[in-house]
Amino acid sequence: MPPLCFRYVCVFLCSMQRAISVMLVLTGLTNLFRCCIIQMNIGHFLKVVSLSLVYDIMILALLFSAGSMIGWVLEVFYRRFKPSNKERVWINPGFLNGPCLPLYGFGLTALYLLAMLERFINIDNEALRKGVLFAVMAAAMTVIELIAGEVFIVKRHLKLWDYSELRFNYKGVICPRFSFYWALLGAAYYFFIHPRILSGLVWFSHNLLFSFVIGFFYGILTIDLVHSFSLTAKIKAFAEENQMVIRYDELKKHIREEAERRREKYRFLNAFKTEHDLLDDLKAYLEKQLERAKRGDMSDLITLRKK
Repeated sequence: MPPLCFRYVCVFLCSMQRAISVMLVLTGLTNLFRCCIIQMNIGHFLKVVSLSLVYDIMILALLFSAGSMIGWVLEVFYRRFKPSNKERVWINPGFLNGPCLPLYGFGLTALYLLAMLERFINIDNEALRKGVLFAVMAAAMTVIELIAGEVFIVKRHLKLWDYSELRFNYKGVICPRFSFYWALLGAAYYFFIHPRILSGLVWFSHNLLFSFVIGFFYGILTIDLVHSFSLTAKIKAFAEENQMVIRYDELKKHIREEAERRREKYRFLNAFKTEHDLLDDLKAYLEKQLERAKRGDMSDLITLRKK
């Protein structure tokens, strides 16, 4: 058997090879598409698709990637210092392994599009018009949050975040407090970010470097999605068998505690990669949830409604 470190290096190199391959394919397709635009009869091509629309799509792709990574950073620090994390441990947020939260990617894209639509709000009072805009932004973010939360609860038996301890929450997925936070975030984006990024976004969408950056990001994202869905398929099967909706952060926290107790290495970006089988960690987590249920504490052991 080769040394353990050698096997890890081989796995890492294989993963990077796949990521670079996907990145090169996406970059090549983007450059080929641009060449076709230049060499084709522009007048004929514009009848099929507007060139400006192509650049708009590239801008949205950049916004999604930037929002996903910035949101990941915000969530890492929020979960580190939130009151329920009494141990103050670092937790990798979200469904993916890498530094990416697609929820925030969709959110930033939505904020950008809504800010562009302000001129269609037919209200003369500027303050009132902006207040309506921020309310619409908060509603849009809340809807995105609701859809993502419901999909993961129903389809994957996972709860990626939990507002159950906050007042007036719905299934622990949305609540008025965070809708208010989304409104504040929308206002901060509108006043401090949106006016300063428009020229930069146009430059990126017309620059060759943009193709490489976007190709690299979406190549890594594709591999991460495939790996994460494969991993959570095992967790889903266990959750269905035991009538649970597993709180993802709690499971990661449990695995970290077990690794520290056994004096094993804990991987922040790959929390489920341990020296023990994942099923053993899930069984230990189930026992912990049974103990919490007996004490009357909030646990993951809830009966699922039939859909």
